[in-house]
Amino acid sequence: MLNLVQTQKQSLKISPAQIQLLNFLQLNTLELEQHIKNELEENPFLDEGNEESSDDDWDNAAEGGVSDRGDDRTQDYMDWDEFRDDDVPDYKTRINNYSDDDTTYTPAVVENVSWRQELKEQFHLLLLTERQQILADFLVDSLTDEGYLTYTAEALADDVSFTSGIYVEVSEMVELIELLRHMEPAGLGAKNLQDCLLLQLERRQEPEAALAKELVKKHFEDLAGRSYEKLMKGLGISANQLKDVLAFVGTLNPQPVSTSNQAEVLGVKDNVIPDYIVTVDGDLIDVELNNRRIPPLKINKSYTHDLGKSRAANTYVNSKINAANWLIDAIQQRQNTMLKSMRTIVKLQEDYFRTGDVRMLKPMVLRDVAERIQMDVSTISRVTSGKYAQTPFGVIHLKDLFTEGVKTDSGEEVSNRQIQLALAELVAQEDKQSPLNDFQLAELLAEKGYPVARRTVAKYREQLDIPTATLRRTL
Repeated sequence: MLNLVQTQKQSLKISPAQIQLLNFLQLNTLELEQHIKNELEENPFLDEGNEESSDDDWDNAAEGGVSDRGDDRTQDYMDWDEFRDDDVPDYKTRINNYSDDDTTYTPAVVENVSWRQELKEQFHLLLLTERQQILADFLVDSLTDEGYLTYTAEALADDVSFTSGIYVEVSEMVELIELLRHMEPAGLGAKNLQDCLLLQLERRQEPEAALAKELVKKHFEDLAGRSYEKLMKGLGISANQLKDVLAFVGTLNPQPVSTSNQAEVLGVKDNVIPDYIVTVDGDLIDVELNNRRIPPLKINKSYTHDLGKSRAANTYVNSKINAANWLIDAIQQRQNTMLKSMRTIVKLQEDYFRTGDVRMLKPMVLRDVAERIQMDVSTISRVTSGKYAQTPFGVIHLKDLFTEGVKTDSGEEVSNRQIQLALAELVAQEDKQSPLNDFQLAELLAEKGYPVARRTVAKYREQLDIPTATLRRTL
């Protein structure tokens, strides 16, 4: 098999086999597990388990020959005293041979009902005609995934008329939209965020609801811009009153259908399965692959005794055995490449893996790893992309370990992740009534020894999901 990962690409021409192997290296543990399952179903010559016999027989089989040697295992059981008690019922010995952890349980089957289905059921409980039920279902399907209605009644009427071949009056859709806006959860059918908040406030009975409704209805732009002075002047209230009404508005849901109230489950989302396991024991840092979900593979020999009697059978046997051998070799090469790459990463970031402190990360790019193990950068990219590692301080994404370097005033090169951490600390410690803008943050970082430009601060701030100074301002 082509040893691609050990060969530097010297030309732009890449063979299909090389492309196939590169794609294979990119599979994570879950994807590899599914790939193996598919291969086991499609290839009768591939089986789970460790290969026990010599490869000579299979070389002959791959060439069209079939081994005639019968495996006589009688001699393996010469000590018959060992088996004289085989008629003892299993239940008398099982209690001492099985652990409670070996017991497997079948999970309960749960029926998942989407929020759209529940909403349609709310319509079906109303005394509507069959025509109205059809229009209501169309209306529900026209909502966004967040529960907003971005179409006008005129557009919906035209769409229904065109797709269903029936003429629909605009007034019919207006009537159904009004019904929708009174259904649960509050905010369904809203045109935008302001409309969504108003729909929720109309159902609230708290003393703050009236003032909050006026705030959202008449001063929404000032609210979005956090122009607190304008809000206090426009509403004629004090700072404490504004703080209370803002806290009340903060209890509203910006999305009618959110993760907190939707019942829709699109599918079972697998937890992150780490591809690597990194353990720290004193001075020793060990790296191993998480192969618990990956079964060992071998060539299934039982089928070859009935094949190999014709040219067509030989061709079939050869193709399937070659495919099985390629898969077994590819898995082994994938494991070797991933281990070599991960051990190099751990060596480069040893201080980080010992402490778990992000500030200990050193500047590192893919080329740094590739040069040390004499592999191509594209190979390192594939064995780290979408891969996770289990560490003593949690599961980490390998791509987070690769950061650019920035030189400090002292000439030391530090990771940009360290600068981002310093930026987050400055934002956390700032006066929220007068938050720091990007220019001020750049100046403070420079005082700490991190000379970065304002646009770099803005980029790091966006990567950390930190809003602008205006949006961070509070009373």
